[in-house]
This record gives sequence, C-alpha cells and structure tokens, in this order.
Amino acid sequence: MARPARTLRLAPSLLSADFAHLAEAVLEAERGGADAFHLDVMDGHFVPNLTFGPALVRSVRAVTKLPLDIHLMIERPTKFAEAFAKAGGDTLVFHVEASDGVEDSVRAIRAAGAAVGAAIRPDTPFDRVASWVGRLDQVLVMSVMPGFSGQAFRPEVLPKVRAARDVVDASGSTADISIDGGITPETAVAAASHGATFFVCGNSVFTGGTVGANLGRLREAIDAGATREVR
Repeated sequence: MARPARTLRLAPSLLSADFAHLAEAVLEAERGGADAFHLDVMDGHFVPNLTFGPALVRSVRAVTKLPLDIHLMIERPTKFAEAFAKAGGDTLVFHVEASDGVEDSVRAIRAAGAAVGAAIRPDTPFDRVASWVGRLDQVLVMSVMPGFSGQAFRPEVLPKVRAARDVVDASGSTADISIDGGITPETAVAAASHGATFFVCGNSVFTGGTVGANLGRLREAIDAGATREVR
C-alpha cells in the first residue's frame, strides 16, 4: 500500500539570521520559499544561553504572515505560554525534560490558543513522548544538544525520527515530525527518508550563497529523501 503524501516544510531558524537586518532576512526567506519561521527561546537555565522573548516574536509577526514555530528551551514553559501565543506564536514547542512536566505544559499551551509541540533532546528516549503523540501537533526530535547553533548533526537520532513516524502513522495523528540541528541538504535527505516532515534549518539557509538558492537546495533534498523512506 502506498503511503499517503505528506506536506514537507522548511522553517528557517532566525537565530542564524543577521539581527541587524532581521526584517530583511525574514522577507528574503519568505520570498525564497520558507514555509514557516523557527524562533529559539533560551532562558540561561534549561540551556546555557540567552536569546529573545515575546517582544522579538511580536516584531517578526509584524513582518510576516507565515507560521511562527516557537521553541521554548526554558524551565517554565507554562509561565510564558500565554505571552508567546499573544505575541504571535502559532506553535509553542516545549521540552519534555523541562520542570513543568508534559501534562501541565500541554494544557497551558492549549489554553493559550496555540498548537502544541513536544521536543526531546538527543539523549532523551522517544518513550518520554510516545504516549502523548495523540495530543500533539508536533514532535520535535533534536539532532543536536539544545542551546547553541552551528553544531553538527547527530545521525544516531534518526531511529527516533523513524519511531516517531511509526507512532504518528499508527495513531492516525496528523502531527508533524520535526528535526532541528545541523540540517543541511545532506542531513535533510536522511531525516526525510526516516519520516521527518518539518525541517528547522539555520546556518544552511543564512550562511553562504543566497537565501533563495539555499532554500531551493534544501527543498530538493527533502523531496528526494521522502521518496526513499526507510522502514
């Protein structure tokens, strides 16, 4: 039986963009074929780095109508869910390892009116999120340790992408399987072949060449990878 067609989406990570010209970077990526934008929120506690808050999300929202995927790498996602949703976040992705726990995080994000994603670090077993798939709009498999951009892709996470794909398909869920970290045309092929549908791409979009050409190469890669799915 042929598998149903899936929507494959590219979400440039704005952490890799030029913050001095952020609006221009967003518009260039939108013209180049981006499907969404990914914004990394770091609190200096859950991860050893600080980035931005709702004000920057609000500024990006004013520039684009594309979906905003907000990655909450923070200890207390329930505390900030409403603020990020009001700022324009369409999907709020929390970490199952965060202190608030999965149940409270899912409820808080739903109550804020946003779609819900759950993320796992490379060293976290997929079992931590498997039973929640039916209540999620996105499962994010981190292919680097969260906290810093520019890290190399960890191929050992690919079986977790495949496991997520199998659980989503078996449950009848329409949740995206997202991959984040070290996504290049080469690694995107591997992730797509294991069932990923939502590709967070940072340096491979905003570093070297033109944004449009970089997104074009990534698009070709994920389309090619999806045609040779690994079972």
